[in-house]
Amino acid sequence: MNFLAHVFLSGNDEELLLGNFIADSVKGKQAALYSEGVQKGIQLHRLIDAYTDTHPVVHQTKERLRYKYKKYAPVIADMYYDHFLASNFTDYSIEPLPVYTSRIYTLINTHFELLPPRIQRFFPHMMQHNWLLSYGEITGIAQALGGLSRRTSFESGMETAAVELQENYSLYAHDFRVFFPELVAYAEQVRRELRQ
Repeated sequence: MNFLAHVFLSGNDEELLLGNFIADSVKGKQAALYSEGVQKGIQLHRLIDAYTDTHPVVHQTKERLRYKYKKYAPVIADMYYDHFLASNFTDYSIEPLPVYTSRIYTLINTHFELLPPRIQRFFPHMMQHNWLLSYGEITGIAQALGGLSRRTSFESGMETAAVELQENYSLYAHDFRVFFPELVAYAEQVRRELRQ
C-alpha cells in the first residue's frame, strides 16, 4: 500500500495516522523517539505491509507485473492500489477525496517538526501538488511512477507502468476490489487491538 491507503487505514486517530504516514522513514529503534500513539501507528503500518505482502490477491497482481518490472513490481502494485482507492473513494468514505486530502495535509503539516528529515524534504512538494488527490487519475499515477523511476539506481521501467495499468485496467481493478475490503477489516481489527 502507498501513502493514501496507509493514512486512510489509520481511521480518525491523529497519532496513529502520523505514525502510519512516517513509518517507512523510521528505522528500528528510532520508533522509541516518538509518543506511544505514533509508535502504534508505525506498528500498524508494518502490520498492514506484512498482511498485504502475504495476501494471495496482491501476489497475483505482483506476478502479473513481475515479467516487465521485476523487483519493482511491488512498488507499482502499491501505486495501482492507491489509484483504485482514490478513484473509487466514495465507495469507502462519506468524505469526498478533495476534502479528505486537504484535512490530512493540514493534520500532518501541524506536526511537521516530528516528521523524519526525508519526509520533511518531500512533504511540502506532496502537499503543493496534492499527490493524494492526483492518484485518482492515470496521469497522476504516471507522474508518480515517472518520478520513482528517475530516482532508482537501476533501469526500472516504472515510467511505462501507467500504460500497463490502462491496458489491463479491469484486471487490476478486480484485484483491488477483492483485496481492499479484506484489508480494511484487518486494519480495523489491528486498530482495536492497539487501543487495548
